[in-house]
Amino acid sequence: METGKHVYKETGKLGKQSLSTRLRVYLSSVTLWLLPLTFLVVFFFFPLSRILALTFSPEVITSQNLQVTTHALRFTFYQAFLSTLLTLFLGLPSAYLFARFDFRGKPLLRAITAVPFMLPTVVVAAAFNSLLGPRGLLNTLITNYQLPTFTPSPFALILLAHVFYNTTIVIRIVGAALSNLDPKLEQTARSLGADSLRVWTNVTLPLLRSSILAASLLVFLFDFTSFGVILLLGGSQYATLEVEIYLQAVKLLNLPLAAFLSVIQLLCTLTFSILYSHFITRNSYPLTPRSVTAKPRTLRQKLFVFSLILLLSTFYFLPLASLPARSLLRLEANRGQRAEVQYGFTTDYYTELFINRRGSVFYVPPIRAAFNSLAYASATVVLSLLLGFPAAFALAKSTRLEKILDPLIMLPLGSSAVMLGLGFIIAYGKWLTSPLLVPFAHTLVALPFVIRTLQPAIASIPQRLRDAASTLGASPFEVWKNIDLPILRRAALAAATFAFTVSLGEFGATLLIARPEYPTIPVAIERFLSQPGGLNYGQAMAMATLLMLLTTISILLIEKFRLPNTGDF
Repeated sequence: METGKHVYKETGKLGKQSLSTRLRVYLSSVTLWLLPLTFLVVFFFFPLSRILALTFSPEVITSQNLQVTTHALRFTFYQAFLSTLLTLFLGLPSAYLFARFDFRGKPLLRAITAVPFMLPTVVVAAAFNSLLGPRGLLNTLITNYQLPTFTPSPFALILLAHVFYNTTIVIRIVGAALSNLDPKLEQTARSLGADSLRVWTNVTLPLLRSSILAASLLVFLFDFTSFGVILLLGGSQYATLEVEIYLQAVKLLNLPLAAFLSVIQLLCTLTFSILYSHFITRNSYPLTPRSVTAKPRTLRQKLFVFSLILLLSTFYFLPLASLPARSLLRLEANRGQRAEVQYGFTTDYYTELFINRRGSVFYVPPIRAAFNSLAYASATVVLSLLLGFPAAFALAKSTRLEKILDPLIMLPLGSSAVMLGLGFIIAYGKWLTSPLLVPFAHTLVALPFVIRTLQPAIASIPQRLRDAASTLGASPFEVWKNIDLPILRRAALAAATFAFTVSLGEFGATLLIARPEYPTIPVAIERFLSQPGGLNYGQAMAMATLLMLLTTISILLIEKFRLPNTGDF
């Protein structure tokens, strides 16, 4: 009896200790979440609530507003659907190429196809403008041969830029699924008499259906929310929801309609995001150790590999190479008896970035825009790490609270940058005279990437190392300094580079809230491209080249510092 009482007392102590431990863990999680959630409430949920409140104002529902909304919504779906089809048309054969064949230069070609996805949209738009635009290399050079000028329509350039931007999504998602399929399935089908077409339609394609749908939805989502490419290549006559929000908010000052369009866009993007999450989790296919790729053997395989390598190399190399080439070439048309173009190597477009040739106090030299971008990016790095580390530490615990808050912290990814900028205008309009709002907007965009980069590294730290250090008398700061910091250093550098790159190329929100005297590099590129004159065009090409160089360096640093096998999308 006494023994039973003793066991009961000890069990009660353990229960109390367990309860106190759970309470301490809960309070620790709440403390970690306090700063990130406060930031989200102030700079995301409050502006979003102001947008929702403005949406229900009586002046929104008018026949003209409904007509504008219907036209913008219809064109947004139309261009996103066509862009997705074209991306699949190039991406599916490319995924098969990288998954099944081995060839010389494969890692380099794969890297080239992935670079555009990380480039700022203004760089992609400037690259296609420099190659195929009215003042681009191709259209200018063919005048020497008295050939008709070749200028694709703005809509065709938009579609090409979207394919250029998003093909790597199909290559990564579908290619990964294709690489991991059990080759015995196809071998069995062939042994039963099935030809290549029947093997693809009856065996391979059904197993890849979820991956193809997931890749298609993600591509459609990026095309649906495209802003910089459409604004710079198409202009206001090709108004998607994103472009129409910008026009209504900044040009026409119709904030209620802009808010209404933002809500429609948010609902659409959230729907596509949920569908993408559904299909990406259904990627169940017979797994095997990654199949070994082989060199092409038959004539058909060799023609397929050679033609696709040539197509991908041309499609990705020419726009990326034409941008720096156009920034270093002076092309002067001689309109005499025979139209011709005089060529010349020049660095004037780069030296002009430092000169205020107009002598105006209101003119901002492009180099000032570069300094503004670097200052904004540095502030974004600091803010993102200060907010990202606590959230990543909390998410690494994977408790019930974290499972609830994890989707909330990722919500800014489901909203467009233009909508974020509109929310800042409505909620903090009187503070727009200050440049301090720009880093906060950039941090909203960069924070989910920072958290997703830090979280796997934090979760990989063995708790027994911390416990051992604590039992040896180490303080919490010493445990963090000697255990956590050495392990997290690479992930922190990758996260910081992510934040820096995102801030450097952010265009949508910045165009709405940046003051004219504090432009960034993307905003300055848009200004120069919208103005006539060869000097303005050349300076836009020079700035886009510098931004492309900085972004490429950042991509290389991210690939060097981030943890392996942390996923792509």
